[in-house]
Amino acid sequence: MKFSIIITSYNKGSYIEKCIKSCLEQNEKNFELIVCDNYSEDKSFSIFNKYEKFITLIQKKKISTYAQLNQIDLIKSGLLKATGEIICLLDGDDYFLPEKLYTLKQKFLKNEKLEVIYDLSLIKNTSYTKKFKLKKKYQKNIWPTIINTSSITIKKTTLIEYIEKGIFEKFNYLEIDFRINIYSRCVKKNFEIISEDLTVYRKVPGSIMSQIKIYSKKWWNKRLEAHEFMREEYNKNNLLYKNTLDYNLTKFISKILR
Repeated sequence: MKFSIIITSYNKGSYIEKCIKSCLEQNEKNFELIVCDNYSEDKSFSIFNKYEKFITLIQKKKISTYAQLNQIDLIKSGLLKATGEIICLLDGDDYFLPEKLYTLKQKFLKNEKLEVIYDLSLIKNTSYTKKFKLKKKYQKNIWPTIINTSSITIKKTTLIEYIEKGIFEKFNYLEIDFRINIYSRCVKKNFEIISEDLTVYRKVPGSIMSQIKIYSKKWWNKRLEAHEFMREEYNKNNLLYKNTLDYNLTKFISKILR
């Protein structure tokens, strides 16, 4: 079993070396490291040069003003180069703990039908480190707690299938982690969530999530896109989307704010 780790990065020079080193320090050695970058304008390139013997570097111009769509485009580009059966997604400011690939390998070998594994990351800030927790949802039909990109491991064939089904098209505000979480956990339901400490997720300034303030116009627009994405995918798969009350309220507020 071979892993392809796809790192996406833009101006993550303060974190990218730790990110790359954490992959090279894995106990499981059957992997390749693909770094996909939107022509960073900081010190990232000098770090890429430092590790050029260990990485495959892909540099692409941004295709959009939306960071979410640029990240999806980079991952698609990395996937074209990937030769492993299993894809590990990793943001350039996060990093893996040494047992990650070995632990994932055992999980996939134990259940060959498994398509996606989510590990609950450690969240690291400048002042604390805490465990990511799944929230209890009071709205039964709302989307589940979204597990971040760096904690998603997916079979290559499954990711290609998702691309072919068009789940990464449209919807400017929706990150790749939301799309994969919804499709694998709510539609296909062939996944596993594990609690082992395998990934460290950094809360850093300038992240995609930090750019949208709660209850702002963008926040409501993103919420509306989330509903519309779910409705669309449910309809395609002959599933009934039941969260109509929240959807209609979100649609109403978004219309007022335009």
